[in-house]
Amino acid sequence: MGNFKMVIQYEGTRYQGWQKQENTENTIQGKLETLLSKMTGQKIEVQGSGRTDAGVHALGQVANFHADTDMAPEEILAYMNRYLPEDIAVISLSRASERFHSRLNAKGKTYCYRVVFSGLPHVFDRRYSYVVSEKDGGERAQGGGLDLDAMREAAGYLLGTHDFKAFTSNKRSKKSTVRNLEEIRIEKTCSASMRMKDVQDEICFTYSGNGFLYHMVRIMTGTLLEVGMHKREPADMTSIISSGNRENAGELVPAKGLTLMEVRY
Repeated sequence: MGNFKMVIQYEGTRYQGWQKQENTENTIQGKLETLLSKMTGQKIEVQGSGRTDAGVHALGQVANFHADTDMAPEEILAYMNRYLPEDIAVISLSRASERFHSRLNAKGKTYCYRVVFSGLPHVFDRRYSYVVSEKDGGERAQGGGLDLDAMREAAGYLLGTHDFKAFTSNKRSKKSTVRNLEEIRIEKTCSASMRMKDVQDEICFTYSGNGFLYHMVRIMTGTLLEVGMHKREPADMTSIISSGNRENAGELVPAKGLTLMEVRY
């Protein structure tokens, strides 16, 4: 019985998230398990490094599975990419130690959330970013974009080890809500080749930490955007954290702007 490690990319637009569900076959984990079970003639269970929600994308999701097969890793890789839908791809596959577990052994993750702030529609960004119209912003936003300096100052209050209960939608979980945020980068970028060359209205929020709670990145981004629109002060982050109350944090921004970039071991 071999243990195999995969790095997977997917566009999450049309899927009901990573985790398999009884009422639908339209999940990433479900698609992988169905294909691997067909390939091996065995019941295969795929373990992911974590769950991504419906509509969330991944450039570097990591998963592992056990199978009794004589197929070489490169043969399994070729088979999977031949039969997977074109919006899911396995970019690497290798044998792992018997004890490797993609979730339990993970040391940290990096997510990116893309925001396009514009008065114009962005056709080629609509599936991968949250397009915020100027009319949706506050006084600062309507007068000249988002205040990056204020958002970066606010992000500084989130760094380090805190109880992030106020930044999760999961009210029922009995597990610890303490996490360590190692880095938050807020950068202005214009990377899409099909956009006009002089348009520079994309902002990328990059978060690295030892783990993230349900909806944590999307709620943090919504809160930081409110700071950027001058609807909140940067120092408000301290009182939000200490309150432990979800209602004190900002809005939950849409899933489509979020991408899992990397899982570290």
